[in-house]
Amino acid sequence: MFNTLKLPSYKGQKWISTLLPKKTQNWPLGKVHSSGKDLSSPVGLVEQLQQTLHENPWIWPKSPIFFFSDLHADADAFIASLIASGGIKKTGAYDRQFKLTHAGRKAHFVIGGDCFDKGPSNLRLLRCIRLLIDSGAKVHILAGNHDIRVKLGIHAVNLNKDPRSEHFFIRMGAKAIPFLKEIQQEYLQGKHALKHIPDEQECRQRLFPSEDWFDTFPKEAKGILSEKIIKKEIKRLREKINEFEQDLHKADLDLRIAYAAAIKWQELFLDKEGEFHWYFKKMRLALHKGSFLYVHAGIDDHIAHMICEKGVKHLNQQFKKHLHDEIFDFYYGPLANTIRTKYRDIDMPMTKQGNKMLREKGIYAIVHGHKNLRYGQRIMLRKGMVNFECDASVDRHTRKKEHIGTQQGYGAAVTIFQPQGRVLGISTDYPYIKLFQAPLTKS
Repeated sequence: MFNTLKLPSYKGQKWISTLLPKKTQNWPLGKVHSSGKDLSSPVGLVEQLQQTLHENPWIWPKSPIFFFSDLHADADAFIASLIASGGIKKTGAYDRQFKLTHAGRKAHFVIGGDCFDKGPSNLRLLRCIRLLIDSGAKVHILAGNHDIRVKLGIHAVNLNKDPRSEHFFIRMGAKAIPFLKEIQQEYLQGKHALKHIPDEQECRQRLFPSEDWFDTFPKEAKGILSEKIIKKEIKRLREKINEFEQDLHKADLDLRIAYAAAIKWQELFLDKEGEFHWYFKKMRLALHKGSFLYVHAGIDDHIAHMICEKGVKHLNQQFKKHLHDEIFDFYYGPLANTIRTKYRDIDMPMTKQGNKMLREKGIYAIVHGHKNLRYGQRIMLRKGMVNFECDASVDRHTRKKEHIGTQQGYGAAVTIFQPQGRVLGISTDYPYIKLFQAPLTKS
């Protein structure tokens, strides 16, 4: 028998002007909520879930897990999502005006990747996460594809020209411009802001890949990347180079400002005394709690084998090593599929054998974001593995792009995993709190 259902209490909601669902509904399952490659009917999905849970009873986390994903530089959406979790009580209009609730002190807050993007508030979002950490919350930060691209772009500036990585800053393209603009507006004001910055020609040489990159990159990447991917990367970079300065001018920036902002960027994130040095230091690739594996995008057979043989801790150790010392190998290697797969034919495959290996390590469900969803979170089955998809498109840039109305205020979403054997999906884009529940294991 289940314990009494506990719903989050939205405390301080008046400070966010966001309407959150209050009534529950059994998590809707069916064709639009299942993988076409596996099942196509509501009955089939329910039966498969029941069979999966009967064969492999889940072990639920000992403490509540609040999973937030794909915040994409929207601090207001994050604050609204924190209130939706019931983990904080907002006490005023300023970001720092909140306190942990009883539920928040017990819970783990998992940031599921992709904190960076076109804005409006990359730096403010990270400061809000830092405020949450400083409040005493147990916070875990997972790597997303946007986060890693930013890390690679920052790291590439002013390095000795390495044909494998010197293109990463320009490779970010238009997505880097709003972040550069944020830094310029906050740190590069006044007539002496560019005093020690070289002229435009020198800045171009430092930011852009060297002239022979198009010849040397294919040679360096041969054997690591397929010829098709190499050609695609070269084509993309030619496009980025042609567009980058135009995008700068549209944002009232130039190459000197861009270079100055990039150097400040490095100082903030890479220097040990930098305000945001903690962010990448705290980042991991995966989190294993109970029968659940939390990642940004998904798992393939290679990663499943690594977890089966050496565990999630080893996976995170390899991630740390590659992120700091072997950037190229990480970005184009199998580890990075964990931050970018959408289970397409072009992605590395996840098969029943891979899922079997995960189950041998006690992992029966994968929790991730990365794939935009219009009506809140959903449950998928992939080769018999339960997937909780949690990218509910909370940030305003994505919502505008997807033509989602803003009449109800900022977007917000959180997926809550309760020790009592329940999952709650809360989103501003669905009128009910989605409720999934499964029998508790006796172990």
